[in-house]
Amino acid sequence: MSIAELRKLPAEEKLKILEVLWGDLAGDGDTFESPAWHETELRKTEADFQAGKIETIDWEDAKKQLRSQFE
Repeated sequence: MSIAELRKLPAEEKLKILEVLWGDLAGDGDTFESPAWHETELRKTEADFQAGKIETIDWEDAKKQLRSQFE
């Protein structure tokens, strides 16, 4: 499937493809190295969370919110 074809897909289908791709990459952790900036951002997020600057929500609610942005 080409990039042009992917761009024509509905948002829900794109999200499904992203989930499959992410699952595939995550399952291949031994051959995939996270970029250096990722650790920096994770540390910043952790510090913000510890300082009470970030509010958490349930994962299922988060997915619903994200999906609603693309419908």
